[in-house]
Order: sequence, then structure tokens, then C-alpha cells
Amino acid sequence: MRNPMIPATLLAVSALLAASGPALAEGDAAAGKVKAYTCKGCHGIPGYNNVYPTYKVPKLGGQHYEYLVAALKSYQAGERKHPTMSLQASSLSDQDIEDLAAYFASVGTE
Repeated sequence: MRNPMIPATLLAVSALLAASGPALAEGDAAAGKVKAYTCKGCHGIPGYNNVYPTYKVPKLGGQHYEYLVAALKSYQAGERKHPTMSLQASSLSDQDIEDLAAYFASVGTE
């Protein structure tokens, strides 16, 4: 015997999941491209290493939006330690972080 509620429940869950996808990326990639000018000074140079502390600078292009937001917020909170990144992140608003993450997530590996 088939339960008539199962198709309706599956439809409702599918609709919620589909609607939640785009909600994760709230940033404006076009605004993020403008704000990324400073980021590209280090993150846009292939094979670049910081002088102190010696650190291979990671590429940001193509990273996941959620990862980029979490990383910048962790630098702001002092949970991730890197003097330059902590200083850079300290001046960013939540909207700046979302815009930067949207931009870097939208481009190929840079």
C-alpha cells in the first residue's frame, strides 16, 4: 500500500534543498572583484612566498565560497594566525568578506 504523503514530502524536501543552494553565496562577485585588488598583491602572484613568516601564498580562485568566508572570519577572530592576513581581515565588513568570497569562488584558479 502506497503512502500518499511520501511524494508530497519528497517534493517539499527537494524544493527546500534547491532553494538553499544559492542562499549560501550572498556576496556580489562584481563588487568583490574591485575589492580583491589588495588580495591579488600576494594571492595573484604564481609561486609567491611571504618573507616573514615564510609561507607559500595559496591561490584563491576557484576556492569554495563557504571556505573563503570561514577563513577570513577566522583571521578576524584571531583563530587563524598570520599577521598580514589578520590585519587585512580586521578591516573587512561582513559584506566585504561575502563579496570577496563570491568573486574568488566564481573565477578559475588564479
